[in-house]
Amino acid sequence: MDERVDILDEQGNPTGASCLKSEAHRKGLLHPTIHVWLYTKDGRILLQQRGKHKDTHPLLWDVSVAGHVSSGEDIEWAAVREVQEEVGLTISNTDLKPIGKVKAIHKIAEDFIDAEFHHIFLCELKVPLSKLTKQESEVEALKLVPLLQFAEETWGMARVEKYVPHGTEYYKTVIKELKNRI
Repeated sequence: MDERVDILDEQGNPTGASCLKSEAHRKGLLHPTIHVWLYTKDGRILLQQRGKHKDTHPLLWDVSVAGHVSSGEDIEWAAVREVQEEVGLTISNTDLKPIGKVKAIHKIAEDFIDAEFHHIFLCELKVPLSKLTKQESEVEALKLVPLLQFAEETWGMARVEKYVPHGTEYYKTVIKELKNRI
């Protein structure tokens, strides 16, 4: 969906401008996104395999839920909405634990620069995997993996090629925060 997104300055502050997501990507304009990492108390993390028709990183494993923040939309409500849309889970904004904001710029093609501020949240997953419903157009598969395995594959660089390249520091931050909660 080509929704309107708010444009941010280099520090992540709103500029007052907005445009279609496709234009923001074409011009490399910074805009807000959300990342929600769902985890279980027994030390597992929910991973999403991106859909095979995605413009960026098809079929790679990624954050449990990610999405764009629509123009004028509250960051936390965007996270709640995206969790419902992508995995069929109803949560409230009080379930979200913010852990940071990361600027990420990736040149996908000459006319596609993904320039985003990821607002990162943790959220405890309190239902079994079988109760989740993946959004067919966005998500190829869902799986729960032990946090230790995830840490070895991303932070330890053992199998980094199967994951969206968010960078070691990004994954390190998420893993440390998850360890504090499990």
